[in-house]
Amino acid sequence: MLDDFMWRAALAGLGVGLAAAPLGCFVVWRRMAYFGDATAHAAILGVALALLWNISIFVGVIGIALLMAFCVSTLSGKGYAMDTLLGVMAHSALAIGLVAVSFVSGVRIDLHAYLFGDILAVGKSDLAIIWSGAVLVIGLMLWRWQALLTATLNEELAHASHINPRREQLVLTVALAIVVAVALKVVGALLIAALLIIPAATARPFSRTPEQMALLAALVAMAATTGGLGAAYTFDTPTGPTIVSLAAAFFVISTLASQGWQRLARR
Repeated sequence: MLDDFMWRAALAGLGVGLAAAPLGCFVVWRRMAYFGDATAHAAILGVALALLWNISIFVGVIGIALLMAFCVSTLSGKGYAMDTLLGVMAHSALAIGLVAVSFVSGVRIDLHAYLFGDILAVGKSDLAIIWSGAVLVIGLMLWRWQALLTATLNEELAHASHINPRREQLVLTVALAIVVAVALKVVGALLIAALLIIPAATARPFSRTPEQMALLAALVAMAATTGGLGAAYTFDTPTGPTIVSLAAAFFVISTLASQGWQRLARR
């Protein structure tokens, strides 16, 4: 089964969807969308450095993502607004990464694949990395779920419950770096943030509990990746953008349905 590229692509999409969905809920709740986008853009710099130093791209991307999180947390509150810092660092990292890639010699680089994903080229080793990362992220979320929820709800309540909000922020940052690294092959650096945010935003109107929202977001993400993969294969369209477009369609349907039910409830 793993010798069929479509099966490998489908399994890769499912793995990324499962990892990104619960993390995306925290990104939405904490209003960290721009941070997720900045981390994803910095992935290109991680790819360039990994190729220059002849190390694993997975390691390079995670290292740059964690470095960006450290720089943002260090510089925030020192005269710069958070959105300004993220904007400067995200686009600077993307630009520097694209320039650095041009200095890599002896290696054939498909920038389009890194920017927009190339899920159909996922190999068995890529699949192992994606699912290892997905299991690690899901394990982190399950282990720290209640503490993360408390820290997200109220920092004072977290301190009263002997929970360190900065530690939980670090857990989220590490999980986000892992998701960016494993999703790079599936949807690319420019669309990773969409796969984090859109499924969670789609599930939000129909969820009464955080756990329900995370589960619904996972279902939406898996439906978008597998459905987008099938649509891209059928209509010969770019796979990463097709996956995100289908997720966006789910969001529009969710929003319209939610608004319609609200109008009916008022009558």
